[in-house]
This record gives sequence, C-alpha cells and structure tokens, in this order.
Amino acid sequence: MITVVVALLSVLCIVIGVTSVLFLRSFLIDRLDSDLMAATHAPPNDRGRGGGTEGGGPLSGGAPPPGVGPPPCTASAATLTPLQFPGLPWGSVAARMVNGQLVGGSQLTSDNCQQPLTTDQLAAMDPGNVLNTAYTRQVGSLGTYRMYAAVDSFGNVAIYGVSLSTVTDPADAFGFIVASVGAAALIVATVVGTAIVRRTLRPLRRVADTASRVAELELGRGDVALSVRVPESDTDPHTEVGQVGAALNRMLGHVDAALAARQASEMRVRQFVADASHELRTPLAAIRGYAELTRRSDDDVPPNVAHAIRRVESESARMTVLVNDLLLLARLDSGRPLARDQVDLSRLVVDTVSDAHIAGPRHNWRLDLPPDPVVVSGDEQRLHQVLANLLSNARTHTPAGATVTTGLAESNGDVVLTVADDGPGIPSDLLPEVFERFARADTSRSRNSGSTGLGLAIVAAVVAAHDGAVDVVSEPGNTVFTVRLPHHSSNTGAAQE
Repeated sequence: MITVVVALLSVLCIVIGVTSVLFLRSFLIDRLDSDLMAATHAPPNDRGRGGGTEGGGPLSGGAPPPGVGPPPCTASAATLTPLQFPGLPWGSVAARMVNGQLVGGSQLTSDNCQQPLTTDQLAAMDPGNVLNTAYTRQVGSLGTYRMYAAVDSFGNVAIYGVSLSTVTDPADAFGFIVASVGAAALIVATVVGTAIVRRTLRPLRRVADTASRVAELELGRGDVALSVRVPESDTDPHTEVGQVGAALNRMLGHVDAALAARQASEMRVRQFVADASHELRTPLAAIRGYAELTRRSDDDVPPNVAHAIRRVESESARMTVLVNDLLLLARLDSGRPLARDQVDLSRLVVDTVSDAHIAGPRHNWRLDLPPDPVVVSGDEQRLHQVLANLLSNARTHTPAGATVTTGLAESNGDVVLTVADDGPGIPSDLLPEVFERFARADTSRSRNSGSTGLGLAIVAAVVAAHDGAVDVVSEPGNTVFTVRLPHHSSNTGAAQE
C-alpha cells in the first residue's frame, strides 16, 4: 500500500513539475517574442541605446543605479555607427539588412556599449524568408538566440535577438526548485504515510496473528480447545478491520462448537466400542469353548453338524481377534500409556519374520539387519504386533513367490524399520487412507479370509503411542512401509489392561 501510494505521488509530482516547467518556458518565450516584436516596431525616437529604464523588467538589464553611469565605451566601439536596442537586455544582438544585405551587427554589452559581431555571427542572423515571425538561431560562440526580423519605417529589415538563456536559466532554476520540493515532499509523505498505514493496519495484523495461531492448531483429531479469539478492541463494527475481526470470532465460535460436538460424538463411539468389545469377549470365549468341547466329544455326530461346529469355532476365533483389535484401538485412542522397557528390536524382527515364514512358506522372506543389536524403549508386545501386522499385510496382499524384505537401521537418532515387497502395489486412490480403520481395496490387495481391516490402523496407533511415525510409498513391484521410532521416549508408565 505504501509503495503504491508513493509511486502515485511520484507520478503526480513528475507530471506537475514537468507541466509547470514547460508552461513557464512557454510563457517566458512568448514574453520574449513580444519584447522582440515591440523592439522591431518601436518608433525611431523611442530607440535608445538599450539597457535604460525602458529595458526594466526580467528580460532587460535595467538602468544603472542613480549617480552611477556606465563606464565609457572603448574607442573602437565608440567609433562604430551605433545600433538601437529599444528595451532589450544586455547581451542582445541587432543587425540591419539593406537591399537584402546585412550591413552591420553588434551585441549590447553590460556597460551599454556595442560589440561588433564577427562575419560568422552576423551571417547566422540572416532571417532569410522569415519575417514578422520569431525564430531561433545559433549565433556562433554567443549561444542560442531568439530572434525577430521585420521591416522598419525606413524600408530596411531590422533584426533583433535575445539570448535564450534568459528563458532557460529561470526555467532550469524553477525545475530544480520543483524537483527538490517534490523529492522532499515524497520523503516526508513516505515517512508519515508509513507511520499512518502501520498504525492503521495494526489491528489487522493482530487479526492475522490470531488466524495464524488457529492455523497451527491440530484440529483434525483429539480434544481441541479452540480458545483463540480476536481481542475485543479489534472487533469494532464501525470499522472495516473491526468487522473482519468480529466475523472471524463468530466463525471461530462456530468451529469451536462443531469441534466440541465432534469430540463428544467420537468419545461416545469410542466408549461404546470399548464397552461392546469388553462385553463381547466373555460370550465369544464361551461360544468358542463349547464348540471345542463339542468337537472333542466322543459321541458321534453327523458330518454336517461336525462341519457346522468347526465353522462356529473358526468364526468365533476370528471375532475374538476383531474384538481384541477394537479394544486395543479404543485404549490407544483414550491415551492410555504403554509399557516402556528396553526392547531388542533386532531379535524381535528375527522372531517375527521366522513366524511369518512358517505362516507363508511360499513367500521369500529376507532380512536386512545391522551387525549390532538395535534397542529401543517401548512395549515389546505391541511392537511385535506392529511388525506382525506389517508382515501379515505383505503376505496377504502379494502372490505366492513374492519377496518380502524386512530391514532395520539407525538414522539421525531414530530407528528405521522397513517392510518392502515386490507385489502388485497399493491402488493410488487407497494410498492416502491406507492407515484408516476398515480401509480395503477392491483389487489385488482386497481383504482375504481372516482380515479385519484393522491391521494397519493398529500399526499407526501403536507407532504414534511410541512417539513415532509410519508412512508408505507404493508402486507396482515396490511397496515399502517405513516405521520411525525414537531411541528414547518421554512417555513412561505401564500398560493398563
């Protein structure tokens, strides 16, 4: 805003200055032309030697002070036939043209004497066909002159010229004054305008700071207390900035209410899931126990009944896994701390990959471990579950013969665990939500038998509880899950069951 205003003022100052100088120059030239015209048409009895009282004013040299006459002319100048300079200033030039020939010319000096012109200077005064019209000529070393030629009362051509310095010098001085005053005015306007604009926009800056603080809040999840507001002093409805501040406060109030309602709804859902999962564990255990008891009974049962009993036992086991996963997620959502022990992650990787090899013998399982053990602080059981879920995900969603590589390394103070496979990859539309609960694809990575759709959601929740991060990159032939865990975490405590 300040730059635009200063630029506009600069343009205005330039336009006003240039226009004023050009107008002054035009005015002075017109006045000079009028004086030259008056000199050429002056009656013979009014034509003094110039520089007297008739020559007063800005274009004449003015009369000498009373009692102080000009010094006497030199002999050479005094013997010349004097020309007449009626009302013209010192430095003016004059010449006569008789029968088309220049017969003499001189310059009026500052001591009211006449200095004869050289042949070249006299030739430059030849008006040619220009009569009764002002024109400009370069008179040798004397400079540029404004001239006027007209036929006098004797039938001869009288030519008079006045140096253009009588115009350019005042115009240049005026232009310098205008430029100086304009520059000073621009500097003052810039300083004062900057102070005024900054003072005026200070409330808007506070409104912007409030919006910035809100933008930095984690509004996507968890219990968010949106207590940031624009100060009351910046919500005056009579000003534009105050209207913006008041509107922002109203919007923040609506957002705060919506976040509170969302949080309350999520808490109710989480509590319901936790309660339901906890309550379902007992009947599921009973169903599974009775199914196993019936299957192991010595009494003969029809084949179809035996098949139904086996299916009941299998589905009750799958439902038990689902209920346990939901209960674990509910506990992690509630922020319940995990156990913090020293966990040998290298040994844990070896054991988990060995289990995965037994579960998927048709896959190629590889290890990429550092020579020294890697130890982290965390919950060994939950970290085992993270790695087991990642390996199970790779086994389930890749064809037989695929290679799954588990790597472990240390980088920038973190422990980096990677699980990579050369399977068909994750669809691009599913990739942003792959760690959401019950996220499944309809392609080659869709749910197979026994999957609950919660494996990767548990991975993300457990890693977050360990102050870590997990991400995935995938393309056909290369899918890599990367888990970053700190060597040490500030959270302590024991897991609560």
